[in-house]
Amino acid sequence: MPGRALLLRLRQLDAYPKPLDDFRVKTFGGAAVTIVSGLIMSVLFLSELQYYLTKEVHPELFVDTTRGDKLRINLDVVFPRMACAFLSLDAMDVSGETQIDVEHHLFKKRLDARGQPVAAEEEKHEIGKLEEIPDPTALDPNRCESCYGANATDLQCCNTCDDVREAYRRKGWAFKNPEVIEQCRREGFSNKVREQKDEGCRVYGHLEVNKVAGNFHFAPGKSFQQAHIHVHALELHEFNPFGMDKFNLTHHIAHLSFGRDYPGIVNPLDGTKSVSNEDFMMFQYFVKIVPTVYVKLNGEELRTNQFSVTKHEKVANGLAGDQGLPGVFVSYELSPMMVRFTEKQRSFTHFLTGVCAIIGGVFTVAGLIDSMIYHSARAIQKKIDLGKTT
Repeated sequence: MPGRALLLRLRQLDAYPKPLDDFRVKTFGGAAVTIVSGLIMSVLFLSELQYYLTKEVHPELFVDTTRGDKLRINLDVVFPRMACAFLSLDAMDVSGETQIDVEHHLFKKRLDARGQPVAAEEEKHEIGKLEEIPDPTALDPNRCESCYGANATDLQCCNTCDDVREAYRRKGWAFKNPEVIEQCRREGFSNKVREQKDEGCRVYGHLEVNKVAGNFHFAPGKSFQQAHIHVHALELHEFNPFGMDKFNLTHHIAHLSFGRDYPGIVNPLDGTKSVSNEDFMMFQYFVKIVPTVYVKLNGEELRTNQFSVTKHEKVANGLAGDQGLPGVFVSYELSPMMVRFTEKQRSFTHFLTGVCAIIGGVFTVAGLIDSMIYHSARAIQKKIDLGKTT
C-alpha cells in the first residue's frame, strides 16, 4: 500500500535509533552519573533563567544639550563634634548666585556625645532659622527696636536677635558679642549656644542650585558678604579665654547624591568618614558630575547624575599666609557629556538556545563519562576473571 511504503521510508530518516530493551544494562555508575548530571543541569538552567529575567541595560554617550535645569543635591552629614548653633551651610556657583545659610529643605538635628538626638521636640531644625522662644515679657507687637547702626532700607526694625544678625550680615559686619545686644540677651542667645557647645549636629535634606559649576560648604560661624568676599565670622569666641575657638570638623557623610537614584547607581561618598586629627581642618571634595538619563522598560525617563570625587584636606588656621577656612567644602563641576542607560528585555530565543545548549552539552558529556566508567569496569572485571582461572 502506498501509505505503508511512505511510512517505511519516513522511518529510515530516524536519526535516533532505539536499542532493544534486552540489550540495555543499568549500572550503579550510570545512576550516579545521571544524578550528578541532573543536578548540574538544574543549577545551570536556574542560572540561565535568572539571567534572562534580569533587565539588559545599554549605555550610550552623547553631548549634553539640556539648558536651564536645576541641580538637586541630597545630603545627610553628621558632625559629632560640631554643634548646630555653630554650623552654617552656604552654596554658591559661577553664575554669581550666592545662597547664604540656605533654607531649602534642609534641617539640623542636635546630637549628644553618643550621637543620639538631644530631645524629641527638637528633632528638626530648619537651616538658617533660630528656635522660636516664648516671650515672657509680652512686648508690644508694634515696637521697632534698634538694629545698632545696621539699618537698611528694607530692614529698619530689629525686634529679635536673628534680625540683628541678619542686619549685620547685610552690612558685612561681624556679629562678635551678642551680650551687648538687648534682643539677644532677652532671648538667651548666649546661654542656648553654651548648651550646645559639646554637642554634635546632623544636617540632612536637599537643596536645589543652578545647573552650573559651584560649591556648597559647611563651616563654623555666621556667613556674610564683605566687599564681594565670602566671610564666616567665628563669632562664638567668648567661650575661649584666648579669643579663638577650636573647631573639630570630624564628619560622617551618610549620603550625598546629585539627583534621584536609579537601579545600580553608586554614590562614592556614601558611608565616608573623615576624622579631624587637628583643629581648624579644611576638607575639600572635588566632584565631577556626569548628567545621566535612565530609560525604563515602560519608556519612563529618569534624569539624574553620576559623579566621581577626589578628596583633599589641610589645616586652615590662617597663619603664615595660609588661605582657607575650616570646614567641609564640596566643589562640583558638570561634564559636557551625558550618559543614557536604556533598559531592554533579553531575547527569549537566546534563552531557549542557552537552555538547549546546557541540556545537550551536559547530556553528551555525561554519556561519555558513563561510557568510560562502564567500559573501564568491564575491562577490570575481565582481568579479575582471567586471574581467577589461571
